[in-house]
Amino acid sequence: MLHTVLLGIGEDSIDIINHAIRELKENTIIDAIVFDNDKLCSSYIRNKIGPHNINWDEVQTNQDIVNQIIDSGTMNDLEKFTYLCPHRTIYKWLHYFEIYERHFAKYRNTSPIVMEIGVFKGGSLQMWKNYFGEGAKIIGIDIDDSVKSFEEEAISIEIGSQEDRHFLKYLKEKYPHIDILIDDGGHMTHQQIITFEEMFPHISYGGTYLCEDLHTSYWYDYGGGYKSPDSYIEYSKNFIDYIHAWHSRSADLQENEYSRSMHSLHYYDSILVIEKEKMGVPFSMKF
Repeated sequence: MLHTVLLGIGEDSIDIINHAIRELKENTIIDAIVFDNDKLCSSYIRNKIGPHNINWDEVQTNQDIVNQIIDSGTMNDLEKFTYLCPHRTIYKWLHYFEIYERHFAKYRNTSPIVMEIGVFKGGSLQMWKNYFGEGAKIIGIDIDDSVKSFEEEAISIEIGSQEDRHFLKYLKEKYPHIDILIDDGGHMTHQQIITFEEMFPHISYGGTYLCEDLHTSYWYDYGGGYKSPDSYIEYSKNFIDYIHAWHSRSADLQENEYSRSMHSLHYYDSILVIEKEKMGVPFSMKF
């Protein structure tokens, strides 16, 4: 099987990326990596990518970055699958792979139920299937009927909108047990909020919620904007108060269902990870 990887660098490349996507035929898998551009990268990015040390003096194109990552000896299994194995199209920011590994490694070979909102060309569903191992069940959610053709063993796809609370209720009824929820859907801030409100309570204790591409919270055309009260980023800042509500001396902040179920919050560039556990009143001891 042949494969495609789309690698994003920045917002200024969106038009080029969209053009490349339009050029892809439906269900077609090609034997090349399609980049958003082929420009010199080192003039505006010289940091590590995940754990990978990049020699930016030797970078002329994006392909040079990929080659260095492949040759680094520091790839995790998600990256090995993405860069080296045949699969359908995957479109991810390169620093995401380290975050996935950090929070998802504990679920490998435990037969988790994984739900990803946003199917695109189906490659990430294949990546999760490969990563989590035998017994894992991967569920993709999308509004495009055509992505049903990407179903295969251990991968099922449901068609519906993440902003439709009735559809999300249907998902909860059909899949009463979810260990990992990945929101890589429409990225509109109201969609992310609705999905969180409906689906986070449905995640199993010991499970993980991950919402990605949170930079759209700073984009007006996605319903956001810096400090916009409508953005998902501003909405999620309340979570910090919720996990500290046990210590509140104000009637305006009392413990709630999220205080009792949010173990930890992990913010990264464009990603929020919430680890879910049963939580209670904390206590201290003097030794």
